[in-house]
Amino acid sequence: MRLVDTHVHLNFDSFDVDRDEVAAAWRQAGVAHLVHSCVEPAEFSKIHELTQRYPEISMAVGLHPLDMDKWVEGPGGTADQISQLAEAEPKVVAIGEMGLDFFKADDRALQEQAFIAQLEIARSLNLPVIIHCRDAAAPMATLLRSFIQERGAVSGVMHCWTGNPEETQQFLDMGFFISFSGIVTFKSATQVKASAQMVPSDRILVETDCPFLSPVPKRKEKRNQPAFVRHVAEHVAELRGVSLSELASQKTRNAQQLFRLPAALLNE
Repeated sequence: MRLVDTHVHLNFDSFDVDRDEVAAAWRQAGVAHLVHSCVEPAEFSKIHELTQRYPEISMAVGLHPLDMDKWVEGPGGTADQISQLAEAEPKVVAIGEMGLDFFKADDRALQEQAFIAQLEIARSLNLPVIIHCRDAAAPMATLLRSFIQERGAVSGVMHCWTGNPEETQQFLDMGFFISFSGIVTFKSATQVKASAQMVPSDRILVETDCPFLSPVPKRKEKRNQPAFVRHVAEHVAELRGVSLSELASQKTRNAQQLFRLPAALLNE
């Protein structure tokens, strides 16, 4: 059985003391591939080093919506930087993470501007997007529909998804994958569990978003890690009434398709 953790942040300082041990743990847990997300382009160098150190890691490049203070407009600005890094590095499989977050910030116009710019990059390079969406499902859906109507389809994943089934369906209708994190294992996450039950099998993914959001039964461990994605997968499998093996196989196929990961992933 193989699993793919589709969203990690292993470059964070909390992993500096024991990354090799963390890697050994994810390998033992059956995690065959990881997609390393990017909060801001300044992280690119360190993330790239990790992809060389651990060959099973692919990477993304983008700007998180809570880092708009780092967005620079114009020639040579952030959009150009993201585009150039993505185009030059074969390990880049997506643009992101990017999106909208109206829970902690109120710079809505700038977030939307940066989001659309990164959608343009992804479309021009034929790469999927990794979308962060918090307290912004309705405006996010509106922006994506408008972009798709005006410029054409874009592929991607709604990462660490916490929306209800109605919101989930809107993004499914636009062709997006839905990825569930440790939040789906929380007792109080009833709407997330309902969404995990209704997503079609060919559109569902799992992730840790480590070092955040440790799943049940690892909630007491403040630092999440890729090995724990197995617990997320086990819970989603239980919610959907399928075996862990069946779920893992389908999710691996989905991740391989979306991010164009090595075909060898599909060989058990």
